Amino acid sequence: MEKRTEVVAALLWRGDRFMACQRPAHKARGLLWEFVGGKVEPGESREAALIRECREELDIEIGVDGLFMELTHAYPDLTVHLFLYNAHILRGEPKLLEHNDLRWLTPEEAQAYLFCPADAPILEALLKGGGTKAL
Repeated sequence: MEKRTEVVAALLWRGDRFMACQRPAHKARGLLWEFVGGKVEPGESREAALIRECREELDIEIGVDGLFMELTHAYPDLTVHLFLYNAHILRGEPKLLEHNDLRWLTPEEAQAYLFCPADAPILEALLKGGGTKAL
């Protein structure tokens, strides 16, 4: 039976650059780039899960602004139902508590990075001018 996982992620902007995080080497899809986030726990809202994941992974408090994109992607080991939210940092400076690296990238610069396959439609939308950029 196929394992299906609900996942949330944050599209965080600093000027014309969005935050990308590199997955730890020891995890599935190790060293690929992604948007910060993680799994929604039972009984948890998507917004609460995203706030929790950002706190656990980067030690930041975020505000969730609204859904940017929803998609489903099948990996060999699981299928993710991904909800990417526009968000902003309320407090803190991102720290590498779980990820291998962190970068602020323009959509054009992101083309040179190897992202998780599920993120391909998101990167295409950003390249076409989607997203909410911070002022």
